[in-house]
Amino acid sequence: MGNIVWLASYPKSGNTWVRAFLANLVANRSEPVPINDLPRFADDEARPELFSALAGRPSTELSFEEISVLRPRVHAGIAAHASGTRFVKTHNMAGSVDDHPLHNWDVTAGAISIVRNPLDVAVSMTHHFGIDLDTAIERLGNEHVATANDALFVTQVLGSWSMHVGSWAAIERERFLVVRYEDLVEKPVKAFTKIARLVGAGQDRVRIERAIRHARFQNLAAMEKAGGFVEASGRTARFFRKGRVNEWREVLGRDQVSRVVAAHRGQMARFGYVPAGY
Repeated sequence: MGNIVWLASYPKSGNTWVRAFLANLVANRSEPVPINDLPRFADDEARPELFSALAGRPSTELSFEEISVLRPRVHAGIAAHASGTRFVKTHNMAGSVDDHPLHNWDVTAGAISIVRNPLDVAVSMTHHFGIDLDTAIERLGNEHVATANDALFVTQVLGSWSMHVGSWAAIERERFLVVRYEDLVEKPVKAFTKIARLVGAGQDRVRIERAIRHARFQNLAAMEKAGGFVEASGRTARFFRKGRVNEWREVLGRDQVSRVVAAHRGQMARFGYVPAGY
């Protein structure tokens, strides 16, 4: 049994929100944890310096194959340097590429997978990545999507939205939890308590509710406005934009909705995302 608890999600699905909740749950302070302090409470397995240290040269010079070979060693290093449980953000889908595992299960203690309606993910992607809706929809359905290998992050293998969420939901292991973004919004105490239970802090309702308040979207957005956020892409004015459920109803046309549903019906049905009439 390892000590890494993965915080897994397709991009723009609530990973940062869950990390903020966990940071505030662990810190248990009267004031919210600043958003730029989140790395103190959760690591990121795609940090370039982790790969550069093992490779002996800048990670931007590494091929996809070299990154894939190093990834299990990076994860083992994160686990070895942690004292107790270590939360680690990942946008990689679960599985392997060319026989190289995308996660080191030998050092894994559990996982929290956050799933969000792909219709809303598409809208959020347009603002975060500076792309149009049709490009976002195409990217959601592309099984070969991976992120760039740049100075911010090494390459991460996303796959399509359906591949990604399905890969994590298919894992049957202890301490593996799948939570819907929509439940975090609409039933916060119930949904966040499930997360707290997974990390052994599910009995203290006062502490959980305080962590929920500290991690409210409005608080995170206000902190970003006041001091910026290191994870902002640079392609958008704000990382914490709206965080709403069902914003797609005001933005997507019927043909665009139909294309998303056609590409992802199976997983959308699994999580209750197929709109009436589609």
